[in-house]
Amino acid sequence: MTALDLSSTVGVVGTGTMGQGIAQVALVAGHPVRLYDTVPGRAAEAAAAIGARLDRLVEKDRMTAAARDAARARLLPADELAGFADCTLVVEAVLERLEAKQELFRALEDIVGEDCLLATNTSSLSVTAIGGALRSASRLVGLHFFNPAPLLPLVEVVSGFATDVTSATRAYETARSWGKTPVACADTPGFIVNRIARPFYAEAFAVHEAQAADPATIDAVLRECGGFRMGAFELTDLIGQDVNESVTHSVWQAFFQDVRFTPSLSQGRLVESGRLGRKSGHGWYDYADDAERAEPHTAEPADRPAYVVAEGGLGPAAELLAMIREAGIQVRDEDEDHGTRLVLPSGGQLVLTDGQTSVEFRDVVYFDLALDYRRATRIALSAGHDTLPQTLSEAIGLFQALGKEVSVIGDVPGMIVARTVARVIDLAHDAVAKGVATEEDIDTAMRLGVNYPLGPFEWSRRLGRDFAYDLLDDLHLRDPSGRYAPSLALYRHAYATEKREGAS
Repeated sequence: MTALDLSSTVGVVGTGTMGQGIAQVALVAGHPVRLYDTVPGRAAEAAAAIGARLDRLVEKDRMTAAARDAARARLLPADELAGFADCTLVVEAVLERLEAKQELFRALEDIVGEDCLLATNTSSLSVTAIGGALRSASRLVGLHFFNPAPLLPLVEVVSGFATDVTSATRAYETARSWGKTPVACADTPGFIVNRIARPFYAEAFAVHEAQAADPATIDAVLRECGGFRMGAFELTDLIGQDVNESVTHSVWQAFFQDVRFTPSLSQGRLVESGRLGRKSGHGWYDYADDAERAEPHTAEPADRPAYVVAEGGLGPAAELLAMIREAGIQVRDEDEDHGTRLVLPSGGQLVLTDGQTSVEFRDVVYFDLALDYRRATRIALSAGHDTLPQTLSEAIGLFQALGKEVSVIGDVPGMIVARTVARVIDLAHDAVAKGVATEEDIDTAMRLGVNYPLGPFEWSRRLGRDFAYDLLDDLHLRDPSGRYAPSLALYRHAYATEKREGAS
């Protein structure tokens, strides 16, 4: 099944931001487009707004005036749904209410031809449930665009329980013909992105709720150490706290209140107080013109240690050994085969976070996982009550000698980046094992949908087979609620294959 022919008319129901964006995508691709909204006059207003955006594309030399004029001629507002009778594809972008979407598609069934593909842009509702109200749900598919639809490339193509393979393939190929990057996905709560991205927000909020670090510091570590484009607090302020919390609640409820998706109490309080983020002027951060900018905690300058003793190759942090030498600090007694720690002149240990806590040991400082230790501009350290001040000072001085800003956070297992990445990797493996999507599509979705620096499987391969499992297993021992219990799929990835290879 190939993509829709460009002569085919595409209908869009709902003329909010997303509806207008989808209409613009189809229009620029070359289709005739019809717009409809239940509010009289709203479709005409939306058509004018889309025309204005096409004007701006011409001004920026991203579209010719002739192409704009042709596109405008293909865009027609409709006063009633009956105007969609000749559509070959109809995409709805109405309110996220199941009954409203079901009612719309029931009405469309009586209007459009039998070969018309029906698509929902829902981000949180079940495609299967929406289709359950139809006489034939085989032609209903999810086409989940990301906002703003004209700019963001990802489209999740979601097959409901009753969706025919030919319908899903047709939708997939059509999205690709529009210049988008489609990924195929089964109808699961949150689909790919909203399911697998939950830990990015949840773990940041959990570290904050544990009083281990403030939002500005956590955001800075996620950006400057983890390589994420935005931190969790600033991103949810941009999205809207109410919107982000609603998606979290939807996924949590759909998974029968699975503890892995539990909403954040502190985020709930923000929403209750009306602090919804940028759109309300205040969220995790204050956006008033005269508000003081929140700055991350950064350690004061400390003396570099004269030497370190390397016990092992440091695993995913192995690059640090070369960086330490390049900084003129002596590395002694290096053993590349065993151990993952540095011993400082004080006798204290500097260890890559592993899901344990500093308080369990006499004199240990943990450091967080980085996407790229050379390019990272900030490193997070954590220390316990029994960590000697001199040990912490030497650890700070060591990373400062490598050109890094240092943020010291509370003694939380897994710290910030490591626990976030490990949980994302776990949910990704679980999703593949349950037939949600392929590894390739999940990596694509997370890079393009939420701008992750690496897809979960790319990150898993970089970290090694057992890093995420071991870290989560240690976290689970310290928090046996089930939140950090590694999935069977991750266990199989980390150990079953390894043991089978070892026995052969």
